[in-house]
Amino acid sequence: MAVRSEKLSYEGPGGSFEGVVAWDPAHEGRRPGVLVGHTWMGQGEMEAERAAALAELGYVGFAVDVYGKGRRATTPEEAGRLMGELNQDRQALQGRMAAALATLRGLAVVDAKRTAAMGYCLGGKCVLDLARSGSDVNGVVSIHGVFDAPPFPNAETITAKVLVLHGWDDPLATPEQTVALAKELSASKADWQIHAYGGAMHAFTARGLNEPSKGLAYHANAARRSWQATLNFFEELFG
Repeated sequence: MAVRSEKLSYEGPGGSFEGVVAWDPAHEGRRPGVLVGHTWMGQGEMEAERAAALAELGYVGFAVDVYGKGRRATTPEEAGRLMGELNQDRQALQGRMAAALATLRGLAVVDAKRTAAMGYCLGGKCVLDLARSGSDVNGVVSIHGVFDAPPFPNAETITAKVLVLHGWDDPLATPEQTVALAKELSASKADWQIHAYGGAMHAFTARGLNEPSKGLAYHANAARRSWQATLNFFEELFG
């Protein structure tokens, strides 16, 4: 039986949200669930495909929505406006990730005690903020994410294991900001890892992207290695 994917509406801070959940009916019983955070364009095809890929491996993938139902960007200008709203209200961002996690845990096919979150670009910030909030999610993976901390303290202890997959030449997350994130995570007593890929820029998983003057480019090795590192991390969490 093939993987099934369907839209899923849920409620959170600020209104209604709509993601895509994917699972394989051939797998029996409850299984780990993984949130997939979206880029600044909003929840779309890429995140839904990643949720389906996770489902093929025996997880339940949930491509989440932090902008709101029907709110998706079609231009960089729209994306900047939508992302800016959340950058100005990090408590809302954390609350929306918590609502998505609660929705995932409420699914009949999900083992609520075994959950993780991964995210790309803005989604990388989202999953880091989920960990920063003190969520009891088992682990989070930030993939070419942005590292700036919220303007309020983290939970005293970050209990989620943290994996950061980072392009060393990413202008949106400089070496200095990467070191600052490591210090921040250490101060919160997190179990953290940072994998830096030499020669990789921002959005290194985006096939066909080639705008190095803007610090944006696909990097095949980094894309391949980051996916394998993510799967290894989930195996460690749930194996």
